[in-house]
Amino acid sequence: MERKVIITLFDREFTFYTDAPEEEVTRVISLVREELNSPAHSGGSALPDSKILILACLRLAARVVELEKEHKAFCTKQESSIDKLIHKVASRIE
Repeated sequence: MERKVIITLFDREFTFYTDAPEEEVTRVISLVREELNSPAHSGGSALPDSKILILACLRLAARVVELEKEHKAFCTKQESSIDKLIHKVASRIE
């Protein structure tokens, strides 16, 4: 069931609806806050809050793309290992 979630960033409230488990929502909000508090966004930037938020979103999206690439490589490696193992077992059975 969807529920309303309110997050405050830069003294502004952002509202969204989600049916994700509470743990996931908490982790997502935590990741966003971590990104906004990272050295890349600190130091009294003269950028408007909206641009800082967009840059944080872009950095998080870049991380997602990187993780997708790593996951795909991992899956490919695992499939290869499984195929080799199946071939080895099959050759011993024959």
